[in-house]
Amino acid sequence: MVPMSTSIGDTHRAIEAVWRIESTKIIARVARMISRGLVALSRAERLAEHAVAGSTITAGPYTLQAALRPAMPVLAPRGDRLAPHRLYDTLAGVNASPVVELNRAVAVAMAFGPAAGLEIVDALTSEPSLKNYHLLPSVRGDLLSKLGRSSEARSEFERAASLNRNARERTVLLDRGRSCLT
Repeated sequence: MVPMSTSIGDTHRAIEAVWRIESTKIIARVARMISRGLVALSRAERLAEHAVAGSTITAGPYTLQAALRPAMPVLAPRGDRLAPHRLYDTLAGVNASPVVELNRAVAVAMAFGPAAGLEIVDALTSEPSLKNYHLLPSVRGDLLSKLGRSSEARSEFERAASLNRNARERTVLLDRGRSCLT
């Protein structure tokens, strides 16, 4: 509490001093968070490099997921389709879930062709947790389209659109379905 006899200038200086102390604390907390984030990013990038090199990968699920992002731009120009597959295989072993398995199916399709990916996706169609997940029929439609199975692909894209709440994504999926028959 500021005594009544204190001038307004003294009050402003006191408020400014408190503000400087608090802002210094905030800056220090943000710097620590950035530092931790950079360390985690560095570890994920090293893990991605191991995947690119074909090395054995040992890490937790979050680190593996983080490694997938920096790995993709490195791999695309090289045409290396096996590294994402290796990362997803490792992730599936550490953190098995239907969504991880769906992502692994896409990586398998990139590495070994749409038929191999479709085999995994077809096994997931009976998974109860993916029953209303719009990406399952979307991925299935994409793989069927790549295999030239247009009418099946169209049905899957329409189903994906019906499950999707985003109007723009629904439009894209319906357009994709219509393009299967042209």
